Amino acid sequence: MTTTRYGIKENQVRAFNKMIRVSHQKLNLVCDLVRGLPVERAVDVLKFSKKRVAGEVLKTLLSAVANAEHNKKLPVDTLFVKEIWCGKALTMKRIMAGPRGSARPILKPFSNLTIVLESGVAPSKKKAKKETTK
Repeated sequence: MTTTRYGIKENQVRAFNKMIRVSHQKLNLVCDLVRGLPVERAVDVLKFSKKRVAGEVLKTLLSAVANAEHNKKLPVDTLFVKEIWCGKALTMKRIMAGPRGSARPILKPFSNLTIVLESGVAPSKKKAKKETTK
């Protein structure tokens, strides 16, 4: 298989979402829920998640599916989440009044999200069995 720009293969497609108003730690919790899942299952997981940022991840996932269908003509029923990651963007810094006339900082972080979908069979997750020694 040949690779195109940014190391994406011919059977892969990606989508970005920049400047999401949430910290990258909170976004990473939602990313862990859908990593490696087929697209249909990932959409169901995100629709019923109670996390606020799940809507943004769902929007980005549906954008990646649309990119696969329209731009690369990949079959939607064989897509799965190959890679999903998030990173820090800028942090807005604000000031709140503190005791005795001092100032306290308020940090409002933003995050970036990248999703890579691949067409094919999703690898199965194997659970490691615990070995008991007697």
